Amino acid sequence: MSHSNHNATAQDTSQTHLKRALGVPSLVFFGLVYMVPLTVFTTYGIVTQVTGGRVPAAYVITLLAMVFTARSYAKMAGAMPFAGSAYTYTQKSFGAGIGFVAGWALLLDYLFLPMINYLVIGIYLSAAFPMIPAWVFVVSAIVLVTVLNVIGIVSVARANIVIIAAQAIFIVVFAALGIASFTGSGSVDLAAPFTGDGSAPGFDNVMAGAAILCLSFLGFDAVSTLSEEAKDAKRAVPRAIVIATVTGGLIYIVLSYLAQLVYPSNQFADVDSGALDVMAAAGGEFLTAFFTAAYVAGACGSALTSQASVSRVLFAMGRDGVLPKSYFGRLSPRFHTPTIATLTVGGVSLLALAVDLAFISEMVSFGALIAFSAVNLSVIKHFIIDEKNRGSRAVLSSIVLPGIGFCLTLWLWTSLSPRTLLIGAIWLVLGVGYLAFVTRGFRRPTPMLDLTD
Repeated sequence: MSHSNHNATAQDTSQTHLKRALGVPSLVFFGLVYMVPLTVFTTYGIVTQVTGGRVPAAYVITLLAMVFTARSYAKMAGAMPFAGSAYTYTQKSFGAGIGFVAGWALLLDYLFLPMINYLVIGIYLSAAFPMIPAWVFVVSAIVLVTVLNVIGIVSVARANIVIIAAQAIFIVVFAALGIASFTGSGSVDLAAPFTGDGSAPGFDNVMAGAAILCLSFLGFDAVSTLSEEAKDAKRAVPRAIVIATVTGGLIYIVLSYLAQLVYPSNQFADVDSGALDVMAAAGGEFLTAFFTAAYVAGACGSALTSQASVSRVLFAMGRDGVLPKSYFGRLSPRFHTPTIATLTVGGVSLLALAVDLAFISEMVSFGALIAFSAVNLSVIKHFIIDEKNRGSRAVLSSIVLPGIGFCLTLWLWTSLSPRTLLIGAIWLVLGVGYLAFVTRGFRRPTPMLDLTD
């Protein structure tokens, strides 16, 4: 009997626990897959104009803030070595109510992320095939990705590897052709990408650009979701988070620096697809076509995975009662996928037809910066107040460094446009109002989404 129970327990464990097979290199690669290298060109034209030709300078500031925040994610991932997120860390550190608000802010991120991909697919394919309106490509991409997510797909990981490989090859080709183009011109100002072109002077403009660029770093926290599959989660996951953040940031800085040397102007045929002017200057029609193919492929892969992710977040929130269970907390009997949640995300993504790229990018950064701020504060709450760590080392590690990260993210957050701050504030007010509704005026316990299983 005892032996039988032991076998049953072992079988249950194998069915409910993920296999720990990932080391630091695998985790870092996973983070870089999410931080798609060509993301640097998503808002390139917009940020070039906002900063006055100082995109690399803006990336340096964003990377500095992200390094401190990544360190806070690393500390929380080490303290809570399960499939966590900013929502989980905040929920466990500050309680269900504040955790819900943080999760609500993240939901804004999740809903807008697929929208960015659909919008840039329309922008770049319309530029390549001007006879077809951009909305045709946007709607077609939404329908295709939504259908694939409803019926379920396999081998997404293999597709991601192919997409990243294509982008890596493109980066090498772009760097070679780009260097050849501006060195052959005879006159190049190597400091220009940091000093600017004079069109938008002042440090505030660089900060405004840096705030938009936060969306480039949204992938590094995805590493924390693999904690249950890491060989040594308490050590490997924190290291991988920091390595992926720094590596991705350096790639962004180098690519934007080369781009501004190749095309030292803030005047674009279309600011949303400003990267095409850079490609044409570096390698003509060949590089433009190569870039469009690699970029659109990456956007399609990102749309597929991001819509799948947010659909499952909505399903989990519905299943656990955070959102209406009868609507979101159901799986399709035929496909065993969260069909209603997936269709909802597809419907919301149609807003890409009515809003511009700059607005969507800033809204994503709004939600991300709130989440990043919450994680920095969670370190202070968990290690200093809850765990009662004391001493000079604890003060530096769990107060000073996360405090700097919080101040930097708050600074970036306040550098967003007034329109974005207003819409974001309305979203947060709606979240608090919804929380008041489901808790009957805060008289009932706040529903909690358990992401630790």
